[in-house]
Amino acid sequence: MAANDYRAYLRNHIDMEEAPGRAAHTGSTHRALIFGTLAVMGLLQVASSVAILLHLTGYLREVDLASAQQSPNEEMHTETLIADPLKSFKERKEKCRLKKDTRMPSVHLPIKTPTHFSAKNRNELTMITWDDDQWLNVKMRYHEGRIHVVEAGYYYVYAKTCFRYAEEHDSSKEDVSNVQLFQYIYHEKHTQSVITPILLTKSGGTLQWNIAKYNMYCVEQGRGIQLSNGDGIYVNVSNAWLLDPAADGTYFGTFKISN
Repeated sequence: MAANDYRAYLRNHIDMEEAPGRAAHTGSTHRALIFGTLAVMGLLQVASSVAILLHLTGYLREVDLASAQQSPNEEMHTETLIADPLKSFKERKEKCRLKKDTRMPSVHLPIKTPTHFSAKNRNELTMITWDDDQWLNVKMRYHEGRIHVVEAGYYYVYAKTCFRYAEEHDSSKEDVSNVQLFQYIYHEKHTQSVITPILLTKSGGTLQWNIAKYNMYCVEQGRGIQLSNGDGIYVNVSNAWLLDPAADGTYFGTFKISN
């Protein structure tokens, strides 16, 4: 009995001496496993980073190659996309400018007053000057007695001149018996190298005045004519010193009928 107890004591004593060694061995094994796991994870992370870097590098190279291989047509298409809005804006602006005034060209001019025509040279023709400060104008020009066409087309040209004589207003007591009162409308083609006036219409007559204290005679005429850009029209009269200065008695104008 005592012998058995002694053997049990020795066995327990030996086990207690060996236990720390086994514990130390187990701790070393755990640390090795942890270090190994960390090393493997580190390697995997490095490998993953390298793979991502290589992928991004390849993608960037593909983008660079695609950009370098872009065709001129694609570049022109890009420029066109930028230019088209500007072109459309300019076209709309031009259309608005053209649509701003869609009326047919026309002009109406009253006689310019005061008149300073001389009674001398009664048979001489005189060009009438008109008042462009009081005119009604749509797309026409006026210069020194002439109406100038801006837009070619078929026009109706008209003119009215009134001649009047009153003894009480005439300090010179001019003789107006058998006086010739004529109106002429002329056309000038400015497309020709040498401008030669063309007579469009004429009207008037020879009158015997001094029968009454106040005398008046009016001439009114008009006609249609094809006019070109830059053409001019004007009015000549005889005995311009007898012209009535009233705007409703002496006037000149034209208006476009068609192309």
